[in-house]
Amino acid sequence: MMKIADNTVVTIDYELKDEQGNVLDSSDGGSFAYLHGARNIVHGLEQALTGKSAGDQVSVAVLPEDGYGTRDDAKLQAVPRSMFPAGTDIQVGMQFHAEGPQGQVLMVTVASIDGDQITVDGNHPLAGVTLKFDVNVVEIREATKEEVDHGHVHGPGQTHHH
Repeated sequence: MMKIADNTVVTIDYELKDEQGNVLDSSDGGSFAYLHGARNIVHGLEQALTGKSAGDQVSVAVLPEDGYGTRDDAKLQAVPRSMFPAGTDIQVGMQFHAEGPQGQVLMVTVASIDGDQITVDGNHPLAGVTLKFDVNVVEIREATKEEVDHGHVHGPGQTHHH
């Protein structure tokens, strides 16, 4: 029986909850496929799935260090309203793309609004959160050379964008 290892394509059904039991995400009746070992999922979940087989059920709590990281207050920044698209009704919780110091695209969340000063948070929305996963391993197969080269799964009928 095949076991989950690097360069295998793993299909799972999952539910993700926070520490209070609130459902944050799920495969919602569909399945999710990823390339194991390619950092397509959070590190802590990938570690917990290594060595498992199809049909295995896994429940794991992933600490922030092995999930989306710890919160970093240095990623909070106050910016003038003029930095946002004109006419946008900015609300707390909205997300925007911003440019990082090296030109990289970052996702920021509006944390607070004080007049014309908007505080944005560059932390991942789940930074600092312990993630509780319930996973059912549906299927495991060897990845194709193309999938390994590209670092992600190519599904049936998927348009290749490389």
